[in-house]
Amino acid sequence: MARMHHMHEDVEAFIRGVVAEEATPRFGKLAEGDVSEKKGPLDLVTVADRQVEARLAAALTALLPGSAVIGEEAVHADPTLKDALLGDDPVWIIDPIDGTSNFVRGDPSFVTLVALARGGELLASWIHHPVSGRMAVAEPEGLDGPVLMASARPEHLTGEQYERFYGLGPAHGVKACASGSAGCDYLDVARGQLDAAAYVYDNPWDHSAGILLVAEAGGTVLGAAGRPWRMTDGARPFTAARDAATARRVAGLLNSARPAIEDTAQSAAAQPDQDRPDRP
Repeated sequence: MARMHHMHEDVEAFIRGVVAEEATPRFGKLAEGDVSEKKGPLDLVTVADRQVEARLAAALTALLPGSAVIGEEAVHADPTLKDALLGDDPVWIIDPIDGTSNFVRGDPSFVTLVALARGGELLASWIHHPVSGRMAVAEPEGLDGPVLMASARPEHLTGEQYERFYGLGPAHGVKACASGSAGCDYLDVARGQLDAAAYVYDNPWDHSAGILLVAEAGGTVLGAAGRPWRMTDGARPFTAARDAATARRVAGLLNSARPAIEDTAQSAAAQPDQDRPDRP
């Protein structure tokens, strides 16, 4: 237990230090050559993404010998790296800048996401919002971060992606909103400022840290069929909600929209990965 606590402190220090050196000085000050497209105009990468990921990968694997890394930029170069996710060795899952388009525009809605997993189980996660300095750290049966608070209006859900992807909106009691960063959305759910987030799980670096944070803050993560979410479920719809009742309600909405969701997931799979807005 003492060793795990010490590792948490080391990981937090690495994240804060690397982001402060590689990302914060470039925020709102990117030169033309600092931004490039990967697979299209909405699939952006910056020099900050690459530097943050490379430095964190080196520091974290040195901290935990024998561990592997699944990073957004590294997997873009070598998709087979994702195979380590369900292996026996511990794996660091890194999204160096979640909300790259926001970062490029000078919008503060971006975070750095890090999670630790082994055998398909999440062991710990870190979400760092550099502009506010907020750091949320979670591990099973222990949370060092925001405490989940119930919504003042449980009959009216606020969340993202419903309307754009699933045809759900005001008629279903859903008010869609937009941030452009899944990590920021998970922070909002954990802090009680957003009732639920709903996604088709596609890339582990987008969701792993936030899923664990919401669960350990007292929320509930369910698949559309109403069963607990598992990393082995793959690209299936799920919700991370502020409490069990909200999760069941959103899961029911997702299940009712299953044909549209499956069509959307198949279409997305046929398209290049994009740093698209995470809310409509």
